[in-house]
Amino acid sequence: MIKDCLFCKIIEGSISSEKVFKDDDYTAFRDINPHSRVHVRVVPNRHIPSLSDCGDGENNMLSRLLLTANRIARELMIDRSGYRVVINSGENGGQLIQHLHLHLMGGEKLSDKMG
Repeated sequence: MIKDCLFCKIIEGSISSEKVFKDDDYTAFRDINPHSRVHVRVVPNRHIPSLSDCGDGENNMLSRLLLTANRIARELMIDRSGYRVVINSGENGGQLIQHLHLHLMGGEKLSDKMG
């Protein structure tokens, strides 16, 4: 855990959030500024700054991150109607919090525009 990381504080519980999933490796919580009816952030509990910081050693973690998002989509019943998974990496990629995370969005027809 990194003491000044917002997501690390959410994971450890020192900042409240509406969690929808938590296990030993991943935490998922509703976005406080949703861009769709369902907008959940899924984060690894281990602090990794961004996707760009991942290498071959993170293959399993990244695979399980996506599978966790898929599991949450099923639990939130958006799996059949469709959903979007987005990972922003770095400042120019739109990453605002320097802790690897993905956005799981759905529950309505999403715009064809990415952004």
